Amino acid sequence: MADHVQLFLDFIRKSPSAFHAVKTLCDALDAGGFTPLSETQPWRVVPGGKYYVTRNLSSVIAFAVPETGFAHFQIVSSHSDSPTFKLKHICEDETAGGCLRLNVERYGGMIMSSWFDRPLSIAGRVLVREDNALTTKLVDLGRDAVLIPNMPIHFNREVNDGYKYNAQVDLLPLYGGAGSRGMLKAEIARAAGVDTDAIVAQDLFLYARTPGSVWGAQNEFFSCPRIDDLECAYTSAAAFLASEAVGHINVLAVLDNEEVGSGSKQGADSTFLTDVLTRAGAALGATDGEIRAAIAASFMASADNAHAVHPNHPEKYDAQNRTFMNGGVVIKHNANQKYTTDAVSCAVFSSLCAMAGVPVQHFANRSDMLGGSTLGNIANRHASMNTVDIGLAQLAMHSSYETAGCADVEYMVRALTSLYSRSIVMQADGALTIG
Repeated sequence: MADHVQLFLDFIRKSPSAFHAVKTLCDALDAGGFTPLSETQPWRVVPGGKYYVTRNLSSVIAFAVPETGFAHFQIVSSHSDSPTFKLKHICEDETAGGCLRLNVERYGGMIMSSWFDRPLSIAGRVLVREDNALTTKLVDLGRDAVLIPNMPIHFNREVNDGYKYNAQVDLLPLYGGAGSRGMLKAEIARAAGVDTDAIVAQDLFLYARTPGSVWGAQNEFFSCPRIDDLECAYTSAAAFLASEAVGHINVLAVLDNEEVGSGSKQGADSTFLTDVLTRAGAALGATDGEIRAAIAASFMASADNAHAVHPNHPEKYDAQNRTFMNGGVVIKHNANQKYTTDAVSCAVFSSLCAMAGVPVQHFANRSDMLGGSTLGNIANRHASMNTVDIGLAQLAMHSSYETAGCADVEYMVRALTSLYSRSIVMQADGALTIG
């Protein structure tokens, strides 16, 4: 258990942006013997082969083909992005006293107050000109570089009474003092290993620098940035790499832009997942009809974290459908299909967990409160199959520093290993067997 928690915290440290998270996952896939494919080139896929493909360098889909013929896909999908602040294209802004602050905009629905008065840095990618080519460089300043200072309570007496933050006024980070103009671009260029003039464009984000920590009376909790949803990305990758595909193609999908609706070329509302499934099937010699039948017979777990009962506000949660840290994997339900779980997918996934000895919890919102949504139902618009929405219970979702349970990391790895290792066969509509 402790090993997976420490490995996850190391994964967080290496993954300050979605681009870095995908790079870290690709490094693990390379080490596991997976072959990179390009979307712009023909694919050669063989039985027993292991492959992965990226899109935008912020989403990755990997798949492992069994030695013998396949009938369907078994998929775990999660997302690589987390709420943060993105630097605008022109971001340097000198202000009172000659200080240099950075002009940023919100990415996703973060808890804004959690970003104040803590060390932050900058990471992402830049596009640089090299001769006649434009190439991507990942960058990470890797130091305490900026900070968003709070107003003193003496000038903001309402701050503890429900103050409404203005993202264009209150949330701009301080970078330097007088004479700092131009220094940020120079620092980014050094991090990219290029001359300043070579940088053409950028996708750069703030990230919290506070290290991850294991804590509690029995060291049962851990806290770190970006638990939502890199915990599911890590656990699904760990299970995927540890599992052998037998009778079906195992698929790991980590997609970007869930926090802003998934409506990008690399998000769940794109063709990416469908493109990979159909191209993999075609490369193996399957006809269009056979590929469509394989997708219809497939099973997906949409893995995105869930809400643990807040110890100070239990009244916010449904009394019979509440979940707790270290209580096991959460199956998420919603009558209005914000989550895809139905009786079929719930029964399948519950059975997989039982076979792995993993406890299961069930989450539903209070009927008088709106909940969130995730990528499962969005992905199903393009590749329709039985899908269950799952996650791990955590506190402070969308804070810059979140909290979850140590035991749950191991629970999720075991549950998803069970999904990848056993064959889920659709005998008829609504009738399945688990081998």
